[in-house]
Amino acid sequence: MNFKLKKQHLLSLLPDFIMLTRGPRNGNALYLSLDDGPHPLHTPRVLDLLAEHGAHATFFLIGRKAEQHPGLVKRIVDEGHALGNHSYNHFLAFHRMPLRQQLLEIDQADRLLAQFDGRRQHLFRPPRGSFSLLLMAHFIRHRRCMAYWSYDSRDYQGGRSEEVAARFRRMPPRPGEVVLMHDDDACAGEVLGQLLPEWRASGRDMRALQADVA
Repeated sequence: MNFKLKKQHLLSLLPDFIMLTRGPRNGNALYLSLDDGPHPLHTPRVLDLLAEHGAHATFFLIGRKAEQHPGLVKRIVDEGHALGNHSYNHFLAFHRMPLRQQLLEIDQADRLLAQFDGRRQHLFRPPRGSFSLLLMAHFIRHRRCMAYWSYDSRDYQGGRSEEVAARFRRMPPRPGEVVLMHDDDACAGEVLGQLLPEWRASGRDMRALQADVA
């Protein structure tokens, strides 16, 4: 088991109110999550596909990008998807920043997203999935939930969409899985264009994580 899989396994052992890594396993739902948007070219393609197949997702948005593309954020909410907090600037060394600066990043993104969905707080997914123990302790103390994932599509590794789709088919996500994807390039749209019809035909229900389990 590699380091990333070990980390995901350990996080899955934490209570849901601390670290949300899965949705309910009863039924046949998958919980799609898309990070790093909104993107003016790729997010609309993803939204079109989700609408076409009656699917919903949680979009973990970078605050400064949401500020640049408010129409896309409004469309995400209007079409029944959930907003997640992916920090304001998505600094790559987010987990190494002082706790006060991390909290300012999270709060700034929360306040921006609240203008669109009216929620004071949102599920928070740290940039690159990396967080400090100080931030985890702060979240536990304030009974606030971080959102991780249980199925990594690896669509960010630069491979072709056919390879990512083949990996999904070879190792299909199980009911309740939180699927990690990214809508800041074309890969997610190309993969979902192939898989959403297959998932729908097999009876899978694609849901927004925050709306259903948080």
